[in-house]
Amino acid sequence: MKKLIVTIGVVLLTMSCKNNTEDNGKLKVVTTTTMITDLVKNIGGALIEVNGLMGAGVDPHLYKASEGDVSKLFGADVIFYNGLHLEGKLVEVFEKMERQNKIQVPLAESLDESTLIGSEYFASNYDPHVWFDIQYFKQFSEKVASVLSQADPENAEIFQKNKESYLEQLDALEFEVKATINTLPKEKRILVTAHDAFNYFGKAYDFEVVGLQGLSTATEAGVQDVQRLSDFIIEKQVKAIFVESSVPRRTIEALQEAVLSKGAEVTIGGSLYSDALGNAGTEEGTYIGMFRYNVNTIVNALQ
Repeated sequence: MKKLIVTIGVVLLTMSCKNNTEDNGKLKVVTTTTMITDLVKNIGGALIEVNGLMGAGVDPHLYKASEGDVSKLFGADVIFYNGLHLEGKLVEVFEKMERQNKIQVPLAESLDESTLIGSEYFASNYDPHVWFDIQYFKQFSEKVASVLSQADPENAEIFQKNKESYLEQLDALEFEVKATINTLPKEKRILVTAHDAFNYFGKAYDFEVVGLQGLSTATEAGVQDVQRLSDFIIEKQVKAIFVESSVPRRTIEALQEAVLSKGAEVTIGGSLYSDALGNAGTEEGTYIGMFRYNVNTIVNALQ
């Protein structure tokens, strides 16, 4: 019986090696949020196999790993995630991965902490929504290219070229969105959303940002929060407020009703992509398309 068990073990090991060969030697990469998945695909291109755990409209604050997700993580060569406790319910899984000697890269934790926005809602003590500053996303790009190059040195030159091409696209995006934002008078740059996902956006592009739920969607807005924010909207004469694709509409609709009940007016200016991109295959399903869409939606509604 012992000999049979050993033989089975050898067969399974051989099958595992065979499967890796059938993958044409591609690096297996697992990502968490849709923003990171899009970034890694841009840098790795056809040279890597990317499995994104989260899809369009998925809230990373509340996301729990399925059995399939755990299998993907254990089978990965490299794991990229946001970090700063954004994927809070996956922390235990990531800790298990560390014992498997996996290459794990929490991208936001490579940023200069002195430039981050503090937050009491997260174990990291920092606001994790850093992708809303394009400069930070450029740093993500540098990190991804560096890690992929180390993990697959033979293709390092291609990864670096892909990175340079993507950085040029991000430069063009930043130039475009700044030009669009500059058409909006500074006194109108007040962004009211379902939760505080846009603080880095506000800091980078000169908006006052107010979220109804706080930084994490795990918290819920109470009646006092709604009343207090409705008074703020009336006082500041805010023209429009915004729902988010990954947060239920009811919170912002309750806020609108509170404003209307006090004899003032405020419209829902549209739905913004906050913690997830749009559907795959659409312009908003890419980081660049999402950012452009958000800025155009915000500026058009607040004009």
